[in-house]
Amino acid sequence: MTAPPGPAPALTWGLRGRGPDDVPVDADGAPDVPPLGLVGGTGRGVRVCVVDSGVERDHPMVGPLAHAWRVSKEDGEIVVAETDEGDSCGHGTACAGIIRRTAPDCELSSVRVLGERFSGSGDVLLAGIRWAVRQRFDVVNLSLSTTRDRFAEELRKLADEAYFQRTVIVASAHNTQVESFPWRFSSVISVGSHQEDDPDLHLYNPEPPVEFFAPGQKVRVAWLGGDSILSSGNSFATPFVAGLCARILSSRPRLTPFQVKNALYLSAANVRVRDGGRR
Repeated sequence: MTAPPGPAPALTWGLRGRGPDDVPVDADGAPDVPPLGLVGGTGRGVRVCVVDSGVERDHPMVGPLAHAWRVSKEDGEIVVAETDEGDSCGHGTACAGIIRRTAPDCELSSVRVLGERFSGSGDVLLAGIRWAVRQRFDVVNLSLSTTRDRFAEELRKLADEAYFQRTVIVASAHNTQVESFPWRFSSVISVGSHQEDDPDLHLYNPEPPVEFFAPGQKVRVAWLGGDSILSSGNSFATPFVAGLCARILSSRPRLTPFQVKNALYLSAANVRVRDGGRR
């Protein structure tokens, strides 16, 4: 008689109270093979887009912004246009500052899809992601998601389109155990947060759906008016990983999203080769 299957593993949105030694992962590979990318890369030559609430231009923690667009609905039509309006609520500026700190030489652009108080709609979000993907950015940071099932299939198609054209989408998991998209898709790199003190440490999650954990608790982030604040959330872990992707691609520009994800895996603090070495 076959035993009934055990309970499905719990979905993990964030790492709380555990560190690298609590989630060890054995990786195949010889110890003399270096981790792909992270050493030496600064983001130079890599185009990164923040799809969010906009980015405050010339913020001291963000630096130069290459391009900025705003997605809006006018007379029932979705319009994408260049803008100098900046950030509606601070969230996009915070994400951009983390990317700049992590990959200081990358080229940063913004697509604004959120309004004041983080307001937005699924169709505007879809249009913003579609615009970023079809501009063929190397890395797209999505520190947001939608819980509306009716947008899931179109988001999945866009995520696949990005994946096959070598655009890396880095997407934030919801901060609570709520189903949302597109972070749940395997074609994107999904991110939750850990509580480690090391601001440059990322972890691989051996119990997906969230694939990676990065600093996201009490993070110093850029804010409106050239200011900064301390804030927490998966939103701020995500741009750290997006910045790592930019660094990887700046040193190895021909890598596919699959290979970039593998580079993040091999360089995670809790991933160790079978003979006891550490990546």
